[in-house]
Amino acid sequence: MDGATRWVKVWDGPTRLFHWSLVALIAGAWFTAENGWIDWHFRCGYAILALLLFRLVWGFVGSDTARFARFVKSPVAALAHLAHITKREPDTEIGHNAAGGLMVLAMLALILVQVGLGLFSTDGIFTDGPLAYLVGPDLSDRITGWHEFNFNLILAAVVLHVAAILTYAVLKRHDLVRPMVTGLKKLPAGLAAPRMAPLWLALLVFAVAAGGVYAFATLA
Repeated sequence: MDGATRWVKVWDGPTRLFHWSLVALIAGAWFTAENGWIDWHFRCGYAILALLLFRLVWGFVGSDTARFARFVKSPVAALAHLAHITKREPDTEIGHNAAGGLMVLAMLALILVQVGLGLFSTDGIFTDGPLAYLVGPDLSDRITGWHEFNFNLILAAVVLHVAAILTYAVLKRHDLVRPMVTGLKKLPAGLAAPRMAPLWLALLVFAVAAGGVYAFATLA
């Protein structure tokens, strides 16, 4: 009947685990840097790199809602979506909306740049990134400055992300947090559930990503 809804699984476990693990690791990277625990800071960075590699591959072979082709839209589509931000209406988005999809790309890009810069950075005293020797001490020192500045951009993106979630909750009464925790979202009954990729595929992709990062960290 009209108005009927049902609970639909919209986010798979690997995507949700990636999301919250990334949140924890970015916080850990900041905390270890602030306290001068450089070895642990690099461990956080390597773990983040493994997660990013997993997510990039999962964006092509993973579940429907995790695939870039499913949620990456044009800036025009994003602006058209935001034009209705104040209109209270039922939430019919199965995955990321057009604006949210671009935010995901921006945050992934910023974090990938952050990890890349960290590989060439130096603390100027005891510890250099594993690739710092390729650029020399002067450029490595400048890259460290870029690394610190880019983290501020990441913080700004996080603030914008949280503000968007609160805006959707207040203006549209859309809960964007619970689906990323439970995987479930209440949607109109007529909408088809997205296809979920098998868990073994996620484990395989992450094993390859983590193994590659471990080999790099060990041999670099």
